[in-house]
Amino acid sequence: MGSSIVSGTGLGIVIQTGKYTEFGKLSNEINRDKAETTFDRGLKDFTIMMLRILVVLGLVVFLINYLTKGDAVSAILFALAVAVGLTPDMMPMVIALNLSRGARAMSKKDVIVKELKAMQNFGAMDVLCTDKTGTLTLDKVVLMQHQDPMGHEDEDVLRHAYINSYYQTGLNNLLDHAVLEHEHLLIKQYKKVYEIPFDFERRLVSVIVRHEHELLLITKGAPEEIFKRSSKYFSDGKIHKIDDEMRKRLHKEYDDFSKDGFRVLALAYREYPLETKTFSKSDESDMIFKGYVAFLDPPKPDAQETIKKLQDFGISLKILSGDNEYVTEKICSEVHLSVDKTLTGVELNKMSDHDLNQVVRDITIFSRLDPMQKERVIRALQQTGHTVGFMGDGINDAPALKTADVSISVDNAAGVAKDTADIILLKKNLAVLADCVVEGRKSFANILKYLKMGASSNYGNMFSMTGASLFLPFLPMLPAQILFNNFLYDASQITLPNDDVDIEELKKPKKWDIGFIKKYILYMGPVSSIFDYTTFAVMWFVFKATTPETQNLFHTGWFIESLCTQTLVIYIIRTNKIPFIQSRPNKLLYFSTLIMLTIGFAFANTGLGKYFGFTPLPWQFFIILVLILIVYLTMVQSAKVWFIKKFSLDDAPAKKIKVAPIAIKAAD
Repeated sequence: MGSSIVSGTGLGIVIQTGKYTEFGKLSNEINRDKAETTFDRGLKDFTIMMLRILVVLGLVVFLINYLTKGDAVSAILFALAVAVGLTPDMMPMVIALNLSRGARAMSKKDVIVKELKAMQNFGAMDVLCTDKTGTLTLDKVVLMQHQDPMGHEDEDVLRHAYINSYYQTGLNNLLDHAVLEHEHLLIKQYKKVYEIPFDFERRLVSVIVRHEHELLLITKGAPEEIFKRSSKYFSDGKIHKIDDEMRKRLHKEYDDFSKDGFRVLALAYREYPLETKTFSKSDESDMIFKGYVAFLDPPKPDAQETIKKLQDFGISLKILSGDNEYVTEKICSEVHLSVDKTLTGVELNKMSDHDLNQVVRDITIFSRLDPMQKERVIRALQQTGHTVGFMGDGINDAPALKTADVSISVDNAAGVAKDTADIILLKKNLAVLADCVVEGRKSFANILKYLKMGASSNYGNMFSMTGASLFLPFLPMLPAQILFNNFLYDASQITLPNDDVDIEELKKPKKWDIGFIKKYILYMGPVSSIFDYTTFAVMWFVFKATTPETQNLFHTGWFIESLCTQTLVIYIIRTNKIPFIQSRPNKLLYFSTLIMLTIGFAFANTGLGKYFGFTPLPWQFFIILVLILIVYLTMVQSAKVWFIKKFSLDDAPAKKIKVAPIAIKAAD
């Protein structure tokens, strides 16, 4: 698996099978269940919270009605209706509509959303990890220099690089393309005999070619790996031994290239007799150092602006690169990304998970990383409370894509990367990600509007029913009326996905905070109960609905008041500003609210009401209702302002972890 036979015959030796092969290990890694994301955890915690409230209130309501009225069947039916009314039963549809609306908006920006829940995770994302190639840079690699060990331009170095790139059949990469496009060379006199393919541990690729009366092994790869395997160098037509001084010179030359922003590959070769039959990785030793090929991938003109835009939305960018720290720092500095702290793969391997967790927040550049180290960095960020996005396009990025809360790939990525990703960009561009983040935050903001409205209003209603059950000689509302009421105000929120969101709500990552939602329910819910009890008093003392014979009038009055307060309060809850003046809702929300109120009034005050046990209300009731609604909405606005000042998510201090002092050697 993973090998392509072009021609000829061969003998294969099986050393591992199934899940123990390299492909098997990668397959196991990407086929494991995706880690629980912030969206999954938040939805689960919200559901558990609502179930607890539902069970407690349901039991209390049943016991009160059974003990005060003695009818077990009616008490059970009423308690079940209360439980159903308390449940935000349209939450799955509202969530799906919001997320799909966001996905549809992103599709117009050449972004494909494979997993709808990734929309909320996108909005919650506060760290984006990516490689620099194609995101910070133009992804147009050009071969700029080909030099011998003494720093002189050498056509023979270019020829060796060309032969290696032309005959290697492994991973398709930009550097090989750049070599082949730089200049077309005639290499018919070099016939391919064998190949030792690239892997991420060696970071080398070798081809064996027949030339005249000898075999030539030409190796191209990471300079530090070539240096370790070279004992001699070729210069001025002669082969020289590499001594300590020369080795320092080679490393300095490489570092100078890197500090200037060049990506560098080194070349070495070794000669063999024509009769040599077998080759292996062990032959990549005692080689003759040939020289360097240096490439340039310049930064994108808009990269700095894009990074600033992401930072304005509360997203920090971290670079996870396989390149050395000098190249990465050079590119990052040119786009004004912090290069104060860099961590290399070698340093990372020396750190425990605990130590990494302490410092991972403060490091911007991670260089010389292998695939599993990228995944480890992402896990460390998640363990310190971050919602992490990762953009990758290679086979080796699959583990990190699987682990990230939001996995992003591009249309021309490796198949396994696209299969693993939640979101596919048709163009590799950081700028479009900022727009996607806005759509994700819009979707979640509108989901929260429904949850805050539905949960707090339902809690308030159930609180009212519990109290009313203590002193009324009849049920405060019939089970069918409770369910009808619940249906109408839930249906009025169907247009919420299209509602506008205040710009201030989009500036910071949006995450589930069950503690905040719980406080909102407990503090804002009882406000509606005050006016429910006011309505009870009006129906009892003003309209004399005090006996079982007049209970229909009581039910109708509370049904109308409850429907109005619940459907209209969304206009207060939907914004932290002054509604209608500083923040206006979408016109569709007006329309859906009006339709549902009209249906409710029609059923309550016409012949249709007899199917639900309603009776027409006296005209004086509607004057009192208007006064109740004006005072109620004013009081909710005041309570909202107080609540935001006291418990605002934006003002809450970020959770901190204790940071132990750990020394990290600076890259420079």
